[in-house]
Amino acid sequence: MKIAIHQPHYLPWLGYLAKWAAADLFVFLDTVQYEKNGWQNRNRIKTPQGARWLTVPVRARLGMPIADVAVDTEQPWPRRHWRAVEHAYARAPAFGAHGAALRGLYARPWPRLAPLAAASAEWLARAAGIAVPVVAASTLGVTETDATGRLVSICRAVGAGTYLAGQEGATYMDLAHFREAGIEVWRQRYEHPRYPQLHGEFVPFLSGLDLLLTHGDASLGILRRGDAWTRPSP
Repeated sequence: MKIAIHQPHYLPWLGYLAKWAAADLFVFLDTVQYEKNGWQNRNRIKTPQGARWLTVPVRARLGMPIADVAVDTEQPWPRRHWRAVEHAYARAPAFGAHGAALRGLYARPWPRLAPLAAASAEWLARAAGIAVPVVAASTLGVTETDATGRLVSICRAVGAGTYLAGQEGATYMDLAHFREAGIEVWRQRYEHPRYPQLHGEFVPFLSGLDLLLTHGDASLGILRRGDAWTRPSP
């Protein structure tokens, strides 16, 4: 079994979705700390004025587990995000097919960040055609706090023999720990595909929402064009 493990990200980018699609099981790593100015609560879309951040306002302290991070529900962020998406993509070919479902996601109450980020990522993955099942790390009973040890324990908990690491993740892991556990590691080297976009010249590294709303059912094939994997050096 090939497993991918990643923190829940809000409406994630294509490389995140491609790693998910390449796995047999995807694990939301919801047992780690919140990252300020990271991707757990924000991403970018493309507007007529250029790339724009969609940021979910949160109430968090340094070192707080992501599971404990609250969404600032006093701010009308769902309405703002929906209006921004609608303004940017109302004329996109697949907006009619997916707009109502996204609006429904924004209509739900989201008191905590981790469930929101996970739900947005899973909605985007499913809409793009990724059927790989998902599980939350918090349900697996893994208590290891060492970064590599936690990943190895999750692999063992689900019976995975191959771990699909992110491009940056493979640089800090203790690969010997994986070898000792009999787990093979592959490193993602995602090559961002180019595709026709709205609003002028191509902009890479946006939320996968941009690809979905502009290319609909063709999204999965396009995002998988960037697949590239290597075995990291010992």
